[in-house]
Amino acid sequence: MTVNVHLTKVGNSRGIRIPRAILEQVNLEGELELIVEEGTLLIRPAVNPRQGWEETFVNASSNMKEDGEMTEPLFGNQFDDEEWTW
Repeated sequence: MTVNVHLTKVGNSRGIRIPRAILEQVNLEGELELIVEEGTLLIRPAVNPRQGWEETFVNASSNMKEDGEMTEPLFGNQFDDEEWTW
């Protein structure tokens, strides 16, 4: 989809209006990141670097024994499963 828009003065800055159809198609809302790459402006949803941490911590506490030891590893990889001797 290609749509032509005009820059609009917003205070000392400039802005554009993004049509609803495009917003819905790319699921844009809330905070956004603006990235300039090789003369192109890329707009994408902002990513919270700590996204998912709360759920991980809740899950971790449900895997704890009374003495604080984990009932099962929270994180693991192939090395942990196949090569490491506990």
